[in-house]
Amino acid sequence: MTKVKYIRVSTTEQNTGRQETNSKEFSKVYIDKVSGSVKFSERKEASKLLADIETGLVSEIHINSICRLGRSIIEILVMVEFFNQKSINLFVENIGMFSLIDGKPNPSFKMIVSVLGNVAELERTNMLERQKQGIELAKAKGTYKGRLYGTRMNDDEVLVKYKAVVKELKNGESLRRAAKIGSCSLGTAQKIQRILQEKEVV
Repeated sequence: MTKVKYIRVSTTEQNTGRQETNSKEFSKVYIDKVSGSVKFSERKEASKLLADIETGLVSEIHINSICRLGRSIIEILVMVEFFNQKSINLFVENIGMFSLIDGKPNPSFKMIVSVLGNVAELERTNMLERQKQGIELAKAKGTYKGRLYGTRMNDDEVLVKYKAVVKELKNGESLRRAAKIGSCSLGTAQKIQRILQEKEVV
């Protein structure tokens, strides 16, 4: 039975150093570079972690913050309950608290996690609403140029529209450079990178 750490950042360009500061304390560290919208069980490294749990190789998991588990409060609580059922003690570093005490669920942990999860979900909802309002305002002013997400373009149409970005990424350039050269947002460049990666797999 071992103590491990799970780390998640949203993009391949994000630095995991802050979350890895205490990595030497663990027998294994799982690092996912994927959006929080992807379910925990569908992430590459998280899937490996779950497999190790099933084979009895893990007894304690550390994460930097509760949002590393999921984007919605329901997803977070489902994972916490799963760990409890498997007698896996979850430690959340930014609140300094374990999910289990003497092998039993810590009621204070669940309460605090529920509050933090709800706050994070509310903040994201507010952010999306502000984003929507900003787009509407830009449209009203005639300055809105459109964005990749929410459009009905299929993957091939996206690649055709952003040929410059595709070229930069295929040449091994960074997402930021590709976005700058292609005159698009970093999010759009990330979307294009994902499409290219999926096509390579196929």
